[in-house]
Amino acid sequence: MLISNAYAQGAAALGGDWVQFLPIGVMFVLLYFMMIRPQMKRAKDHKTMLEGLQKGDEVVAGGLLGKVVKVGDGFVGVEIADNVVIQVQKPSITQLLPKGTIKSAS
Repeated sequence: MLISNAYAQGAAALGGDWVQFLPIGVMFVLLYFMMIRPQMKRAKDHKTMLEGLQKGDEVVAGGLLGKVVKVGDGFVGVEIADNVVIQVQKPSITQLLPKGTIKSAS
């Protein structure tokens, strides 16, 4: 005969089905601790920094170094030079600098 007979396999061992999903579960746990959790921490720290923003703080906003002169709900006035004030969105402020950084940078 040209076609061989097909035989059914024996029953699988009990409790062995969950083992094949273990690597996927380990990958999700690693993904959470290596990517998702640190990103959530950075977002929380950034939000805290923006909420604590005050007049006179020195910041980096969109690559520009300046001093905060006005704080609003969604926008911040940043003085980048003498008598030059620009309005930037709060989320564009990336870094809060120590006092005196502008004087030492110029």
